[in-house]
Amino acid sequence: MPIKKNEADPRVIRTRRLLQDAFASLIQEKDFESITVRDIAERATVNRATFYAHFVDKFEMLEDRLMESFMTIINRRISGHEVLNEETIQSIFLGLCEFHEGLNTICKRRNTSLVPVFEIQIKEKIQTILLSFIDKDKMLSTPNSQFLINTASIMLSWGIYGAAYVWNKEGRLISAESFVKQSLPLVMNGAKELLG
Repeated sequence: MPIKKNEADPRVIRTRRLLQDAFASLIQEKDFESITVRDIAERATVNRATFYAHFVDKFEMLEDRLMESFMTIINRRISGHEVLNEETIQSIFLGLCEFHEGLNTICKRRNTSLVPVFEIQIKEKIQTILLSFIDKDKMLSTPNSQFLINTASIMLSWGIYGAAYVWNKEGRLISAESFVKQSLPLVMNGAKELLG
């Protein structure tokens, strides 16, 4: 487990950035599975103990990088949205397409080993974002409403994640905007429980 350091300390920030930059350059050159902590530490010109002071392992480093990228995209897309509606869902869906497309840039090599590392965390984050728009009174209005809303948010988050993933994997044959526009009626039909 990493040692808790003062994250505001400029030296900690600088060292963490060195490690992240080293990882970013390595992931352009090698498959994730073949990258070692030693590789990252050497590229960052620090020792392995310094790496472990900041990250548990390379998986935590990857998750940190991908979640930061994902949240930057999503926050930009949903900025100004106050309620969950078709426009908000469309923005999240487009953000997922943008994120998946960006994975090709983050990881130029074919990194099929990356998908399982972050898939569950991204789906859970999407669900949390969807639920953050739901009125808490609505969730508690009937005994069954919380169950239905949670189930609908899981299905919606997994559905749009999966659709964006397949769109990217199959080569993005149409633009993200066209893909989302064509898919949105299917998504919205499944989102009725969340929208009321």
